[in-house]
Amino acid sequence: MLRATWRGLPARRHEAGREPGLVVPAADGSPLITDHYFPRAEGDFPTLLVRSPYGRGLPWAPMYGMLFAEQGFHVVLQSCRGTGGSGGAFDLWRNEAVDGRATTAWLRGQPWFNGTLGTVGPSYLGYVQWALALDPPPELKAMVVQAGLHDPYALFHSDGALRLENALAIGVGMTYQHRGMAPFVKATLRLRRRLSTVTTAEPLRGAHVSALGGEVPWLDDVMTHPDAKSAYWRGASAGEAAERLRVPAALITGWHDVLADQTLEQYDRLRRAGCEAALLVGPWTHTSALQQGWPEVFAESLAWLRAHLCDDPSGLRPTAVRVHVGGHDTWRDLGDWPATPAAAPWYPAPDGHLTQQAPTDSAPLTSFRYDPADPTPSLGGPLLSRTAGPRDNRGLEARDDVLTFTGPPLTEPVEILGPVSARLSVSTDTGHADVFTRLCDVDAEGRSVNVCDGLGRLRTTEHVPSQVTVPMSATAHRFAVGHRIRWQISGGAHPRYARSPGTGEPPAEATTFVPVRITLHSDSALLLPRGPEPARASRYP
Repeated sequence: MLRATWRGLPARRHEAGREPGLVVPAADGSPLITDHYFPRAEGDFPTLLVRSPYGRGLPWAPMYGMLFAEQGFHVVLQSCRGTGGSGGAFDLWRNEAVDGRATTAWLRGQPWFNGTLGTVGPSYLGYVQWALALDPPPELKAMVVQAGLHDPYALFHSDGALRLENALAIGVGMTYQHRGMAPFVKATLRLRRRLSTVTTAEPLRGAHVSALGGEVPWLDDVMTHPDAKSAYWRGASAGEAAERLRVPAALITGWHDVLADQTLEQYDRLRRAGCEAALLVGPWTHTSALQQGWPEVFAESLAWLRAHLCDDPSGLRPTAVRVHVGGHDTWRDLGDWPATPAAAPWYPAPDGHLTQQAPTDSAPLTSFRYDPADPTPSLGGPLLSRTAGPRDNRGLEARDDVLTFTGPPLTEPVEILGPVSARLSVSTDTGHADVFTRLCDVDAEGRSVNVCDGLGRLRTTEHVPSQVTVPMSATAHRFAVGHRIRWQISGGAHPRYARSPGTGEPPAEATTFVPVRITLHSDSALLLPRGPEPARASRYP
């Protein structure tokens, strides 16, 4: 079935066997239910540890248990504490490091364990890898983090703004996926039906109960702690593991993945630490990386694990980085990821123009009214829902509460490669506002497709403008001849982000919402990273 679904998967090397329902003691003695997949062949084979809060059935059993066992690996697929039949209580992120070490200790006593260990997995299955890497066991020889998490705070909040729709989707996934596919699908459909009601509740705290079918205490906790410095988040991030890691690590993400920024951040840390690392960035969302993108993701993962666990580097590519270039639909091999390339500023101008001519003052340019009673809707981008990814923004841009600034038709291609940001100079009439900023590619027919975006929170004094730089994620994109570069600005993207109340109240606690007049000043700028030199730009795999 897998090979019928995904063309291009490698031929299996071995028949695979399965030993289900093993009991591994957690750090506190709780039973962690574990399935062992193995090649039905004589010889020593390395072991892959896959720890999941989402159960051990679909898609984990076939995609990780069977496929990797067929390629010559023992696979230990384990349910985290309090999930999938494992004992104890699931406590978001807090037990993964100690339970990973406890599982490694159990492995040392298994007759089939040859002392060579790797880890692999996506999303929260990436977090458990980083948690183990905080104090890596000597047996750990390779990691493959696919669309992986290391900082739970940044998953739920952006500069204090609540990533509302994704938070609810995570609540459904964490609560129901480990119970089986049928309960998970039912809960997902229920959330979809009730999303509008839940995301406009005043306050948001506790409103998820009807949509999620019951209390999810940790969800209220993460939603009501918007400050990254709060004691609640102390010890949550496992990002520092990359700062001293010596275990070769391959990182995989997509340009529209909710965890793309976290992946790029960890890659930068690994490279600065001198750790051997590889990076693959595809044209994927968080979920499509494991669907349409799975042949590429699996091939990348398998090559890395064979190189570092089996001493077989034949599948490795010659460069550390491979990225997909949007707008051109090609792959590009790079020697490294350009963390801090030179940026070219583009400035908003009267009548909705976007120009590279710098303004001479900081005068008010234009304004719009954001009304939380009719919030600017979100469209596409890095979401966990089926609406994620690139979308036609023309309907959104026709709203009165959305500004657009568009450059002239290009006479030659413009390629950008690296992090995009917006330097905003904004004033408001309430002193509090969110500003959502997006880069779009407009084709010759006028179709405006989102490339990357970000949201920042503003605090202003009377009508005096405040300056804020809003990170808009990173991208590799080529604007073709005849296309136009567009900068889109609004007061939010709901329900992707919780509505700004306009009062300064925390988003999850707010009960009073007021409209806000947002004025953009002429010294604002969209900062686009310049692409590589032509000689490098022509290097396609």
